[in-house]
This record gives sequence, C-alpha cells and structure tokens, in this order.
Amino acid sequence: MRKLGGALFLIPGLINLYPIVGVAGTEPLQSLYGLAIAGPDLALLLRHRAVLLGLVGALLIAAALRPALRPLATVAGLISMLSFIALALPLTAHNAAITRIVWADAIACLLLAGAAMLSYRRSASGPTR
Repeated sequence: MRKLGGALFLIPGLINLYPIVGVAGTEPLQSLYGLAIAGPDLALLLRHRAVLLGLVGALLIAAALRPALRPLATVAGLISMLSFIALALPLTAHNAAITRIVWADAIACLLLAGAAMLSYRRSASGPTR
C-alpha cells in the first residue's frame, strides 16, 4: 500500500513536469498547446508557466519519495490543476490540445486525491514496522 501511495504522487508529478519542455522555446510551446505563439511576450509568459508547472511536478515527484512533503504537494498540485480546469470551462471554447490538458489534469487530480487519502489513512493509523 505504501508503494501505491508513492506511485499515485509520481504520476501527477510527471504530468505536471511534462510542460517543462516549453522552456526550450516557441516550437515546443506551439506543439504543447496547439496554437501559434504570437510574439516574444506571449512566449515569455508561456515559458514561465512551464517553469512553474515544472516546480509543481518536481514537488509531487519528491513527495512520492518523501512522505513528509505529501500534504504540501497535495495542496500545491490540486490548486494548480483545479484552477486551470476551472479557468478552462467551458471546454468547447478551446482547441483540442487545451481540452487534452484539462482531461490530463482531471485524471491527475483524481490520482492525487487518492494518493492523499492513502497517505492520510496510513499516517492516521500510526507508524508501521
């Protein structure tokens, strides 16, 4: 059960870490979001977004290995992903790439919630040998 909890933090971590490829420049960003990057200002904002998502992903991956980080990682991950989902509604207003990101975040939120529940149940029952 302990390994399952860690794995459930790892998967949302990898999902959040993936956009870090956008730091490399405009082409990866265009591929990732399915849109043309109109100018260096938008590219800068999206590259910064990639860094921030990378930080959330790194925290979630660290939490998979360090249970003490799990409460912080859960809050950070859920705030990041649920806020994007809420801002993206209605889904029909966006392209297919954005819709895929929303669904990936929704799945990651479910996995993260499950991981948090497993971690809480384990910590509430006390340490095991």
